[in-house]
Amino acid sequence: MKTFKISSQKFYAVVKESFLASMALAMLLITTTAFRSQQDNPDAIVGVWKTGEGNAMVRIYKNGDKYQGKVVWLKEPIDPETGKPKVDKFHPDESTRTRPVLGLINVWGFEYKEKNTWGEGNIYDPKNGNTYSCSMKLDKSNSLEVRGFIGVSLIGRTDTWTRQVAK
Repeated sequence: MKTFKISSQKFYAVVKESFLASMALAMLLITTTAFRSQQDNPDAIVGVWKTGEGNAMVRIYKNGDKYQGKVVWLKEPIDPETGKPKVDKFHPDESTRTRPVLGLINVWGFEYKEKNTWGEGNIYDPKNGNTYSCSMKLDKSNSLEVRGFIGVSLIGRTDTWTRQVAK
């Protein structure tokens, strides 16, 4: 049987190099897996989102095989004209103009398409009573691009919503 003589310095250098290589590989695998799972997760949209103007928060949740959301917070929940909670006073259907904005389902019908994109949905704006076609795209894990449009997506407006994290 042959024995090898190696200095302790060289031994520790080899061990250290192997350890660092193993750690680098492990970090690469963890990062790749996390990135891929985030991209392939249709439920990544679920949560509470603050609108771009910061005047409302919408909770998006799964309803069957589609996604919808409702208003769960308003910066100014009281109508200054009436002194009462804000209602859906601009809705085209007069019979619904007394329903509260807080709790109102204002985004609905979204299907996960691919690559952090949800489409085929609608968004309702209680500030003017209009409903628009809508698509949403998750940009990073805490930023949601919400695009409302009439007809084709090229003619519309994008609002960036921010995920709210429980404190």
